[in-house]
Amino acid sequence: MVEHCIFCKIIAKTLPTQIIEENDSILVIKDIAPKAPIHYLILPKIHRPNLAALTPEDAQHAAEILFMAQALAKKQNIPAFRLVSNNGEQVGQSVFHIHFHFLAGKVLDF
Repeated sequence: MVEHCIFCKIIAKTLPTQIIEENDSILVIKDIAPKAPIHYLILPKIHRPNLAALTPEDAQHAAEILFMAQALAKKQNIPAFRLVSNNGEQVGQSVFHIHFHFLAGKVLDF
């Protein structure tokens, strides 16, 4: 856990949040500022600043993120979704712990 990282604190359950799903390596929470009717954050429990910081040794973690998105859609009967990861402040990343936005529930034209 990185002490100053809000997502590490959420993963450690020292900050309250609405948990949607959890397994040994992933935590899925409801986004506090949703941009779609269904807006979750998929957080790997390892701390990496962003997608660009993953190494080949992290390949299993990357795969688990994608499979979690698939499982969320299947379990909640979501026929279509968008999966987004911002990588760098210039493109909107504000929390530097790799995470993916799972968005669904309406036509996404942004």
